Amino acid sequence: MKISFGYRCGHCKSLAPEYEKAAAELSSQSPPIFLAKIDASEESNKGIANEYKIQGFPTIKILRKGGKSVQDYNGPREAAGIVTYVKKQSGPASAEIKSADGAAEVIGEKSVVAVGVFPKLSGEEFDSFMAVAEKLRADYDFAHTLDAKLLPRGDSSVAGPVVRLFKPFDELFVDSKDFNGEALEKFVKESSIPLVTVFDKDPSNHPYVSKFFDSPATKVMMFVNFTGETAESLKSKFREVATSSKGQDLAFLVGDAESSQGALQYFGLEESQVPLIIIQTPDSKKYLKANVVVDQIESWMKDFKDGKVAAHKKSQPIPAENNEPVKVVVAESLDDMVFNSGKNVLIEFYAPWCGHCQKLAPILDEVALAFQNDPSVIVAKLDATANDIPSDTFDVKGFPTIYFRSADGKVVVYEGSRTKEDFISFIEKNKPASHGEESSTTIRSGEHKTAEESAAKDEL
Repeated sequence: MKISFGYRCGHCKSLAPEYEKAAAELSSQSPPIFLAKIDASEESNKGIANEYKIQGFPTIKILRKGGKSVQDYNGPREAAGIVTYVKKQSGPASAEIKSADGAAEVIGEKSVVAVGVFPKLSGEEFDSFMAVAEKLRADYDFAHTLDAKLLPRGDSSVAGPVVRLFKPFDELFVDSKDFNGEALEKFVKESSIPLVTVFDKDPSNHPYVSKFFDSPATKVMMFVNFTGETAESLKSKFREVATSSKGQDLAFLVGDAESSQGALQYFGLEESQVPLIIIQTPDSKKYLKANVVVDQIESWMKDFKDGKVAAHKKSQPIPAENNEPVKVVVAESLDDMVFNSGKNVLIEFYAPWCGHCQKLAPILDEVALAFQNDPSVIVAKLDATANDIPSDTFDVKGFPTIYFRSADGKVVVYEGSRTKEDFISFIEKNKPASHGEESSTTIRSGEHKTAEESAAKDEL
């Protein structure tokens, strides 16, 4: 079964008719495949939304084995694509290849497929392969065979066990004999991304872009005008650096500036800075080289690896005046206004397009006015789409997300009702009676669950 968790957001409304068409077709299959939907905004459904850790809308999950196996749905969002994807997911996690024609059909010329070659379809290695196939089936394709001669590329004499990953880029195939579960999973994920992912208008590149941004590796991205005079020389040197950086837990992407406006906006970059290189580390720190030229790429990358490049912070300008009841905070003023202010700060992380945030704005104004005679309390807001946020302190996955940082350094996420009275009660309860020495303690009163629409990944 596939379940869609929705709300009345724009993406949900766009998905609805396609989801209905797919449901009608899949329910007529033999055996039938059922699609379901849940309105996660309904109070009666909050429990199941929390159970499945729903953090944005629409979220689609694939449930198997009576709900014991749950995976994210990462397939198409139009009816035909949904039907094809779900049919494939309802079958075995790995398809057996028994003929050359079968191999050609499974592998194709533009697919990424991990094929296990085994002397027998049993044993520790086979079981490990099938377990990884089951775990990753929502995002990767798997097959297995007893005869390597049926496969289109690679040594046909191997008897196995070996995993041969076929791909339409770079070296076209790569083998691994490590059947440790974690190692095999890492091999499949890392080998399925091109040495340099291309971000442009070509739809065949889009799946690799998605996998690139899902990668836990440090991301090295160069954005260039693909039609510019220096584009090819920049891309060639960038690829050289990527080749020499293999095994260093770095993932490389080159994007056409015209096709990557969403990414540039997400990182707070301007077209006037192109060509540029921006690096994002797993802890969300960013490093920028704007207006880069060919001769600077290798040396700047070496400086980054040697720790000689200062981090780049995306921030709106600090406002010249900040006289409204709810104070405006930006990345550059976050330390002064929140961490080092010695105040009790209720801060909302919002998105300008978020309907819930717009409805909350006048309520927070009232809360701020209620504390206007208490200099120890600040009510503030930060546009999370235009400013970097320290992810080790604030877990912002949807909008609005609200935190309270007390004068003594404790941080707690707000999960109460969004009424003036509840906010005031929450602040009074959590602010210390007197200002003590600040600590760096961070408290989570629960995991943040909801959002009107998914944020960073969808922006990209």
